[in-house]
Amino acid sequence: STMEISFAGKRALVTGAGKGIGRATALALASCGAKVIAVTRTQADLNSLVQECESITPVCVDLSDWVATEAALQEVGPIDLLVNNAAYATLQPFLEVTPDQFDLSFTVNVKAVLHLSQIVARGMKARGSGGSIVNVSSQASQCALRDHAVYCATKGALDMLTKVMALELGPYQIRVNTVNPTVVMTKMGRLAWSNPEKAQSMLSRIPLGHFAEVEDVVNSILFLLSDKSNMINGVTLPVDGGFLAC
Repeated sequence: STMEISFAGKRALVTGAGKGIGRATALALASCGAKVIAVTRTQADLNSLVQECESITPVCVDLSDWVATEAALQEVGPIDLLVNNAAYATLQPFLEVTPDQFDLSFTVNVKAVLHLSQIVARGMKARGSGGSIVNVSSQASQCALRDHAVYCATKGALDMLTKVMALELGPYQIRVNTVNPTVVMTKMGRLAWSNPEKAQSMLSRIPLGHFAEVEDVVNSILFLLSDKSNMINGVTLPVDGGFLAC
């Protein structure tokens, strides 16, 4: 069909590739023909990922460490497609937010995205071949969620960072967009929203009446990475069943 997406001949880097959305994205990109570099801080997750798909190149690094990240990515070679998925979340009531949790959240969710994107986009610019970057944000960037003050703030920052990246990198034919999912049924998502009362309060605000599946988010990421979305730049794409529209 005309919407068949192929990434043959492309090299893709995915962060937070050990679990959840990142892992599913890495596997999907590989199955669409991309050469995938999978980045995460947990070696065991990388080992099982490479067992599942041996063409994937593993890179183990903690993205909160600027210097280590710089070093680890020196060797990976040119990248055409980047998915900044790695994120940190902690729940604290607003009045109990601590500086260490604030710093760690912004370091992983915003600063590391900026840093990784700088490294990759410099290469894209130098080669003159363009590229596509997708940052994984959240509906929490645009709608307040109790006990998520810091998380919501990082995702609001990420959305705006994305738009400025789109503005400044656009002249090099590098597109930058975000996907903004609602609750996603990863292992972590199922655990966090297993309380029926808590789940119902969120579900009642989603017109479609259900949470997102991992593949819903992956499909949106693949679309934004692909040349099917050539004129889409600087958008925040909700994958939320209508939550933010209502």
